[in-house]
Formats: sequence, C-alpha cells, structure tokens
Amino acid sequence: MKVKVGEKITPFSLETITGESQMVPDPSRKYTHLQFRRFAGCPICNFHLHTFSKNADNLEAAGIMEVIMFHSSVEEMRKYQNDLPFSTVADPKKKYYKQFGVETSWFASLHPKALWAAVKGILIGKMGLKMENGALGLPADILLDQLGTVVAVKYGSHAYDQWEVSELLEHTN
Repeated sequence: MKVKVGEKITPFSLETITGESQMVPDPSRKYTHLQFRRFAGCPICNFHLHTFSKNADNLEAAGIMEVIMFHSSVEEMRKYQNDLPFSTVADPKKKYYKQFGVETSWFASLHPKALWAAVKGILIGKMGLKMENGALGLPADILLDQLGTVVAVKYGSHAYDQWEVSELLEHTN
C-alpha cells in the first residue's frame, strides 16, 4: 500500500551494505529521504545517484539523511554503490518495496527520459548486465521528518521519474 503525506511511519532499523545500522527515520537528522531504486547495476539509477553524490554537501546542510534501497543482494550492490556517501541497503526480497507500495511496470525503461538516463549511466561506467530481481521496477521517493511523518512522496511512473536534488530540497523549505 502506498504511503501518503501526513502518514506516520513506525521507526525501524536497516542494515547497510557496509554492515552498519541505519534508523529510519534517522533521529539525528531533520529529514530522512528513502530512495527506492531498481537493480544494483541499473544505469538509470546509478546516473541519478551520481547527481545526488555531487550534491552530498547540500543535502547534509539541509539536514537530510539519504537512505537508498535496491532490490539486489549486498554482493551485487557493493560492485556499484560501495562508493556512495549515503546509507545504501540491499532488499533482495523486496520487503520494504512491498511495505511502502513501490511498484513495477513493463514499460518502466521505455520512456524517452529513462532511455536518455540509461545512456548517461553507461557513459559514466555504472552499468551491469545482471538485473537481479527484475528490470521492471519503478522508483519511489519518500521524505520523512524526525518523527516519521511523511512530508512528501513521489511514486515514479517510469524508471527515471524521481526527484532531482532541487526538487527534494524544495520539500524541506
């Protein structure tokens, strides 16, 4: 079931791909941004996260903790997400994807914006052929405050339909 603005999420703990514990929401930050991505080698997702990485200082200054989930294994994620400056979480059984109502679509990657982002992802060298747990995933962005209240939410309609850094920052003002 999709979450809605104003809904309260019960706090929970995740284990990152580096073995650290991450609370959601993070009590030390003003906001926690849950990003649900596709498979670890997805060039579309990795291009998107490349833009977020370049803006890590701005996100930190806004009090945002980035928590990024992929429906891939820890081993597969370490190949592509190990250098991200964010908490990255493997959810190969899609437990949290189901909990937060993140869906799939046969047409996820066919939108022109998704195709262009895939090309850019390939050009930065972040692409894998192993589409662990499927290539049909849609992205989702969920912004929580410190108390776990959903401040803003976006469920993507195609593979490159998610918040850009500027859009996320608008939700924190």
